[in-house]
Amino acid sequence: MHSDRRVVLEVKDVSKLYRLGNIGTGTLSHDLNRWWHKVRGKADPYAKVGTINDRTEIGDSRYVWALQDINFKVYEGDVLGVVGRNGAGKSTLLKVLSRITSPTTGTLGYNGRLAALLEVGTGFHPELTGRENIYLNGAIMGMSRKAVSARLDEIVDFSGCAKYIDTPVKRYSSGMIVRLGFSVAAHLDTDILVVDEVLAVGDADFQSKCIGKMNDVSKSGKTVLFVSHNLAMIRQLCNRCIYLENGRLHSEGDTDLILGHYLTKNSDTARTFEHGPIRKVEVIPETESIRLKCHYKVDRIVHIPNLGFVVNNQFGSSVFGNNTLNSGMSANREFPAEGVIEVEIKSPKLVVGKYTVSIWFGDGQEDFFHEPDCVEFELIQKSTSQFAGSAKVGSVLTDCEFKISAL
Repeated sequence: MHSDRRVVLEVKDVSKLYRLGNIGTGTLSHDLNRWWHKVRGKADPYAKVGTINDRTEIGDSRYVWALQDINFKVYEGDVLGVVGRNGAGKSTLLKVLSRITSPTTGTLGYNGRLAALLEVGTGFHPELTGRENIYLNGAIMGMSRKAVSARLDEIVDFSGCAKYIDTPVKRYSSGMIVRLGFSVAAHLDTDILVVDEVLAVGDADFQSKCIGKMNDVSKSGKTVLFVSHNLAMIRQLCNRCIYLENGRLHSEGDTDLILGHYLTKNSDTARTFEHGPIRKVEVIPETESIRLKCHYKVDRIVHIPNLGFVVNNQFGSSVFGNNTLNSGMSANREFPAEGVIEVEIKSPKLVVGKYTVSIWFGDGQEDFFHEPDCVEFELIQKSTSQFAGSAKVGSVLTDCEFKISAL
């Protein structure tokens, strides 16, 4: 419940309009027309011609709404995840919230200091040393030099950049800049921490440290806004989520609920075919199994009908598969001319990640239908038991018993 927590950030009817093409506001007549409307207290006349932010279609306007009519509240102690496909408006939203760019329409209400880590090097002067940039960021946030000095050692130690702290940051690698930038944002006196997907630059160990630090920040009563395509990280870290689609707020609420909406909308978990014996393929990941449904229609005599599948990991390697012939199904029963074959893959124990399913259908000697990677699904982390390096052990987690004894 939010009734006992104060609102630290409120977004009301926020929209952001961009002009496509060359940088600038357009012609002199456009600028004069905008100015004339503004002095009379009227809306931007060119905002009316903006198209929605749909990258799958070619718009007929030189203006596009990167964000449109966004409304939500963030409460003290929230860790709010922001999910959506590329181009949905996630980074634009964080830039607006961080006051890097102003909204075209709408208002933002803040109740506390905000620190943002949006892009590699954001807020750092390349000619200044790491130490000088720490003090610069503190000053920008209104902190005294004494207050920054009290946290300097902690910031440097967390970043792992102690050896280079008096070196100009223009000589830092992108990973070093991200580590120092996150450390500065997380340790200085802020009420709201905004983190874009820059953490993808860091290694697995540093990502784990960042997750731990963001958890600590939220437990101390501060607020975190976090954008990532890593849904496992979102699930582990965030108690609430918002889902952006084409610049609009699709839904908001509990993390599991919103991630379910997002996966259902954006995963190709079902596919239909107009020709061939296979008419529709569906994959349904469940808690303890994966269910595969194949709708088929056979218009020829198939003496030994055989349907098979292979599950492939995100690197294209085959993980496992099977077919009806191996299972004895084709030998013992006839296939109706039209029907549904349902396969339940029990307890596959796959590591988190994206997977595709390839399907084929034939008579044991000839394939009448073969569609590689025809559907996909994603398994996301539901607990901390699968750590960031799980993929290093392969795609399947085997049953093992570990014993530890002292020497």
